[in-house]
Formats: sequence, C-alpha cells, structure tokens
Amino acid sequence: MMTMLYTVGDKIYVNLTNRCPCACTFCIRQNGDGAYGSDSLWLDREPTVDEVIAEFEKYDLNKYSEVVFCGYGEPMERADDVAFIGRYIKDNFGLPVRLNTNGLGDKINGRPTAQLLEGAVDIVSISLNQCSAEKYNAVTRPKWEDSFEAMISFAADCKNYVPKVMFTVVDVIPMEDISRCKALAMSLGIGLRVRTYDS
Repeated sequence: MMTMLYTVGDKIYVNLTNRCPCACTFCIRQNGDGAYGSDSLWLDREPTVDEVIAEFEKYDLNKYSEVVFCGYGEPMERADDVAFIGRYIKDNFGLPVRLNTNGLGDKINGRPTAQLLEGAVDIVSISLNQCSAEKYNAVTRPKWEDSFEAMISFAADCKNYVPKVMFTVVDVIPMEDISRCKALAMSLGIGLRVRTYDS
C-alpha cells in the first residue's frame, strides 16, 4: 500500500512523488524508507490527485494544524497538482498549507511556477542549503549548474504570491556558512530557519 499521507505531531504531510533533481549529501532518503516513524515513503507509482483527495477524506482534518507538501521527492515535480490540492485543502478545510521545496520548480517545469502557488499555499519553505553557488552545488548536487541562482530567483518570485517565504539550512554546514546564509536571506528580505539534521 502506498503512503500518500503521513502525520508528524499535529501536521499532515503529502507524499506526491519520489522524483528530485538533487542528490543532497544529507538527504534522509539515504538512511531509510520513511520519516519520523512513517511507513515507507517510496511510491510504486505517483498517486493521482483524486487518490490523494480520497486519502484526505479518511482523516479528521480538525485534528491537524497544517498540511505540508513534503515527501520522499520534490513536490514541485508536480507543481500543478500541488496547486490544485493546496486549493482543495484551503477551500474545504481552511487549514494552512506549507510547501517544503528545493526551490527548483522553475527549472523542473521549464517555466515560472511561483504564481501557481497563489491562493494554494500559505508558506513556502525553501532549502537554501548553502551560502554560495559553489558550496550549494557541492552539498546539493543538483542536475543543473545554475540551480543556486534559479532557487534564489524562485524565492524572490514567491514573495509576490505567497504570504510567507522562508529559507532553511541544515546544521551540518559550518557556522560561518550559516552566518553567510543569514546575511544572504536578510538581503532578500526572507527569514532563515536553521534545522537540526534530524528535523
């Protein structure tokens, strides 16, 4: 049975795809099949939008504080479906919707994607990962050489369409690099959250 949705505390997570254009050195996919006690998040195939919506109907969404697009792949591999499901959740249940993304939706889809998120997503959390293109490419190992620049551009674009945009870095990088990430985020008017490796 495929795990399309899984819960962590009072949040419900959506696992839409296993596709991702990055191979981050610290990715949790290298350590196991699931996250935070979930069943395996490896999908036999990608679920349809209708299947995901039917799965939501099995839950009492009054028990949850947030819906988060974050599975074992990059949600923006399915940008239009993220937008559709996000609107469905907001229109029918009024829950806040967050997108955890590597910020490469524009590269993946070959077109601007931030505007799709308007009215569908309340928070976009973007994995900044490092403070420069060279260091980013070393730790993120993306498919495209110009991914760092594309991610920064996407983040700036999201500010036009989404109420809250934030960057994250994982505390596996040196403190001096985290400081530089903070300065970069501040220069863009975007907040930064430093995540511990297991969160």
